[in-house]
Amino acid sequence: MKCQKCGKLATFHITELTNSKPVEHHLCEEHARDYLSNSSGSPEPVGNLAAMLSKGSPKPVSVGKAADELKELDQQTCPVCGMSFYEFRQTGRLGCPNDYDYFPKQLEALILNIHGETQHIGKVPKRAQKGTNRKTLLIKLRRDLEDAVLYEDYERAAVLRDKIKEMETECQI
Repeated sequence: MKCQKCGKLATFHITELTNSKPVEHHLCEEHARDYLSNSSGSPEPVGNLAAMLSKGSPKPVSVGKAADELKELDQQTCPVCGMSFYEFRQTGRLGCPNDYDYFPKQLEALILNIHGETQHIGKVPKRAQKGTNRKTLLIKLRRDLEDAVLYEDYERAAVLRDKIKEMETECQI
């Protein structure tokens, strides 16, 4: 995310409650220092944070650990659609419904931050329910078939090919 003032990388994300409504500020270190030191009538914690920023306090040791964890997470891929978490972070779109099961902790925090809830309450199209599991299984079988061919496991590939053909003919009936 970029700083709202200058376009540099925003390293500080400040949420302020104004008239019972949250207002978010995404600022670089320099603009965060200015914002926090110029806030009038600020409570004690903000003043302390502004003092820390003005001293140029070193970054916590846990930043390196978090970067390593993110790097490891970015390499994980969904076994059904093959989308990596890095691709999701770049595009903002998931590859299939199984990504919610494969990246539950990371997506739950993100969804909670965006929507304020993690449970969908509302209508679901009736036709969306039909065949969803079958389509997901077909996607997984096709990916497994590609892997079997890649690793030259032709017997397994033949079995998977037959399963895919069988499922596709069932869908057409």
